[in-house]
Amino acid sequence: MPLALTGRNNEGVTTDEHDVAAHVRAVLSGLQTPWEIIPCDPALADTAEFCAHYGYAPEDSANTIMVVAKVDPPRYAACVVLATTRLDVNRSVRTRFGVKKASFADAAVVAELTRMTLGGVTAIGLPAEVPLWVDAAVMARARIVLGGGSRDGKVLCPPSLLLELPNVEVVEGLAGPVPPRVG
Repeated sequence: MPLALTGRNNEGVTTDEHDVAAHVRAVLSGLQTPWEIIPCDPALADTAEFCAHYGYAPEDSANTIMVVAKVDPPRYAACVVLATTRLDVNRSVRTRFGVKKASFADAAVVAELTRMTLGGVTAIGLPAEVPLWVDAAVMARARIVLGGGSRDGKVLCPPSLLLELPNVEVVEGLAGPVPPRVG
């Protein structure tokens, strides 16, 4: 089912960062799996900077990436992959959507759809109708660090927390190794 972009998501969350962070915490509070909020300097919210400054391993960092099926109307999904891997949009995502073309969602659309700040987008608190595809490698970690909805906090939790979210599906091969740099 295509998602219509409106001024609010289905939970009534606005673009105010405080409201978004409160919404993410409210969703977390309703889950059974333990979690912890890690405060973060917004200037250090990007994965590499966060891990280097706060001492977390990049392989424990799980990024939520919005993708779009290039159909009319467009369809969106959220993908959770380890920061040390690369989302396979051209094969895995396109196949999951069942379309000829898929790509990363535009930053403005991600902000409108999720009401989350780029650099803080998380699988937690997404509109319920957004499919959530989690790479199987994420589930093999003992713990993961996810965005917190805004750039001033992250969520530390076991990956099993993701299984409590709506429309979640663990996908083998959703992401693959990052190719070595040439040159």
